Amino acid sequence: MVYVCCMTIHEARLQLTAALYEVYAHSEAETIAAMVLEKITGWQKPDRVFNKKVPLNIQQAALLQEYTDALLQSRPVQYVLQEAWFYKWPFYVNESVLIPRPETAELVEWIYKEHFNKPATVLDIGTGSGCISICLKKLWNAATITAIDISEEALNVARKNATFLDAELTFKQIDFLAAGNWNLLPGFDIIVSNPPYIPLADKNKMQQNVLAHEPHLALFVYNEDALLFYRNIANFCNEHLNSHGAVYVETHEVYANEVADLFTATGFKEVTIKRDMQGKARMVKACQLY
Repeated sequence: MVYVCCMTIHEARLQLTAALYEVYAHSEAETIAAMVLEKITGWQKPDRVFNKKVPLNIQQAALLQEYTDALLQSRPVQYVLQEAWFYKWPFYVNESVLIPRPETAELVEWIYKEHFNKPATVLDIGTGSGCISICLKKLWNAATITAIDISEEALNVARKNATFLDAELTFKQIDFLAAGNWNLLPGFDIIVSNPPYIPLADKNKMQQNVLAHEPHLALFVYNEDALLFYRNIANFCNEHLNSHGAVYVETHEVYANEVADLFTATGFKEVTIKRDMQGKARMVKACQLY
């Protein structure tokens, strides 16, 4: 237990960091401690340094203890703080949704840069926290966006984020893998998805804190078919992607070429693989040219 009564901001940072060293690498512990202190105090680093001798109040001290206890059980800091920054905005997150990853922001940027100068209808398949669709709407107000997910709990999180960030979207609970549900949706100019693609057999290769806390429904494909969602997305696009439309998907670098080949085999005439900032092939775009 970390002793917090009458602790100054500086002392809180030192003691929290020292406690986190037991669970995390030093650089990660220091980053997490900074996130916690910013959440508790409302001050960014320069203000915390300037006010380092200011003591925590009773409520702040209680939050620090609560957050420390959860972090020492390897619960991801984003779930502990119920907040994850994505692109330019803070998103509410809980264990019903995946924690947004930085590389997904590159997918958002790719779509926005290619389409921002004209109105379009957009479908986000498997929206989770809503990070993709909400950011697109914030950046590109001329877009009309529908976001779907099989999980009502995830949609509740996405709706909360849309309300907080003042983004007008349509949310629908749909099991996308049930092709009979596709007739519930119209045609779209842009379709985007960051779907599950990890075979259940690879479960033991993943970090324990991910397995213990992030929703398996959003991570794994249970029939060992890593391309299951991409195949369904490609087939859906043949019926619901408007003329000259485009589909953008995020994938694991291991599967990027297979996903691209799948879209080509399904009839798409222009398929592009894009690398992320780390040089990994993580995104695929496919266009209809008719």
